[in-house]
Amino acid sequence: MQLNSRYFYMLLATLAMAFTSIEAQQNSPNWRNILRQPAEWYGSQEAIRIADNVLLYQHKNGGWGKNIDMTPVLDAEAQAKVMAETKTVQTTIDNGATTIQLNYLARVYQTTHIERFKDSILRGLDYLLDAQYENGGWPQFYPIRKGYYQHITYNDGAMINTMTILRDVAQTKEPYTFVDQPRRNRAETAIQKGLDIILKTQITVNGKLTAWCAQHDRETLLPAKARAYELPSISGGESAGIVMYLMDIDHPDDRVIRAIEHAVAWYEQSKITGVALIEKKDASLKKGYDRVVVKDPNASPLWGRFYEIETNRPIFVGRDGVIKYSLAEIEYERRVGYSYIRDYGSKVLAAYPAWKKKWNSK
Repeated sequence: MQLNSRYFYMLLATLAMAFTSIEAQQNSPNWRNILRQPAEWYGSQEAIRIADNVLLYQHKNGGWGKNIDMTPVLDAEAQAKVMAETKTVQTTIDNGATTIQLNYLARVYQTTHIERFKDSILRGLDYLLDAQYENGGWPQFYPIRKGYYQHITYNDGAMINTMTILRDVAQTKEPYTFVDQPRRNRAETAIQKGLDIILKTQITVNGKLTAWCAQHDRETLLPAKARAYELPSISGGESAGIVMYLMDIDHPDDRVIRAIEHAVAWYEQSKITGVALIEKKDASLKKGYDRVVVKDPNASPLWGRFYEIETNRPIFVGRDGVIKYSLAEIEYERRVGYSYIRDYGSKVLAAYPAWKKKWNSK
């Protein structure tokens, strides 16, 4: 069969696009590792291509949706689909959304100085600033999504990731040295308000400060429920990120020092020793393994993701919303699909001695 010239060139173009796509995919980092590349890579053509994808996914309000791999090569049809989805997908700071995109674009702009990336970053910063509650907290979704999404959200580092970027902006740190003074001023106000709400939401039990819940009610500031397995509790997971943020504050005042000291004391009190978390192979199970807590006197300390506020016992809650006191008691799907027990406090306790020495904390 003989092809006419028009179809012949269309075929060549299609093949060329396919080969380009395959090559780009082979040389492209995984989205989960997009912020862990060598500094020089952010000036590459591949980095620029992905950055243009990131711009395509950005919503008019300046934010991004979550759980989206932005590395694939997008043909015209895929681009049209993305543009349509930006009208329906909600923007958020959950699961690293918006903050990952901003940090990525800032690295690319720092290297390339391509103006469209700067414009996108400034719109994204405005989104973060606009999303903050007057009391200093951030909701999980903005515009506000009804339900637990409107709580002040420490879960998965949402608020701390946001405040870390804004602190870099306020302090003119790389890669945000290009941000204008008015936005730097707004960022400084935002992080001060955010710090205030962090200190106000630290949970007090029997007159002593402990740590934080994964989310707090935006009105009462009390620990709040999210999903069925995320009950009001003291979070060994989310609190670690908060304490690390506080320990990075230059010249901390007495309020900050007090918050850190009490949180560190809580981590010391709450560590789980003499056991290890292992993945036990079992071909009969859906994922081929189970997560099991076993006795191990030589194991490093672990902490529960959640602790019962009244008793400070680690709790394990499945989709039924019922509190249990061992990992083995909850359903398999949650045991392997959620992180209930880990070395959450290890970084906190490792960083504390140097922080204490630096600031002469008593």
